[in-house]
Amino acid sequence: MTADQQQRAPVPDHPGAGRALPPLARVGSLARSVQLFRAFTVEQTDPAYFYGLLALDSVREASRWCELDGATMVDVGGGPGYFADAFMAAGARYAGIDPDAGELERRGTVASNTLRASGLSLPIADDAVDLTYSSNVLEHVPDPEAMAEEMVRITRRGGTVVLSWTPWLSPWGGHETAPWHYLGGRRAADRYADRHGHRPKNDFGRSLYACSIARMLTWLADAERAGRVQRVEILPRYHPAWARWLIHVPGVREIVSWNAVLVLRVR
Repeated sequence: MTADQQQRAPVPDHPGAGRALPPLARVGSLARSVQLFRAFTVEQTDPAYFYGLLALDSVREASRWCELDGATMVDVGGGPGYFADAFMAAGARYAGIDPDAGELERRGTVASNTLRASGLSLPIADDAVDLTYSSNVLEHVPDPEAMAEEMVRITRRGGTVVLSWTPWLSPWGGHETAPWHYLGGRRAADRYADRHGHRPKNDFGRSLYACSIARMLTWLADAERAGRVQRVEILPRYHPAWARWLIHVPGVREIVSWNAVLVLRVR
């Protein structure tokens, strides 16, 4: 499938499928940032549209660092299959891993190329895959460094690791409890429970944790010194190219990045 066909591919036919996906805006453009942020506003009402568009954009981004056609890959936190569809359409030999049975069954059935397992203990052999990918999972595990190490472990020498997550101090750091997370994660979760009559899906201290960019850069520096990985790129995922410098400003990057991406080469 060509890049143009990937951009225009409709959401796969499944229960609850949403609108056909529009062409993706140009890489690095402000129009792309606006397109993704607008899609984000319908995450709850039209998840097929949001996750389908994000998956296509993720494939386009990942292809900058790894040849996807024929590559063996593991997607940690793959969910119900939107990313699987997009990566397989690009020619990747895809396997998804997710610990949440509800997420895996969201589209009605569980795909045969998915496993229910934790990102903290991946049921994959050492040096097994060309690409290990994860989108918005690090903030949901209590030990993000351990998950990053697991992703490095299963990736072949010369292979690629792509880690994307929402920093705690970003405007969406508290997920559905934002922006009240700025007053404290537990307080924000309790406030949500009081207002809605149930705990939030992303419940601080249970299914959501504070994962900063600084924390992961400290892990990365240690991994580089040990010779396990080489840094390829660090960038704010949704920003236009001209604003990517912001992620290199300590402190500021924690608030303005919205979503951070680490791209690594395994050594």
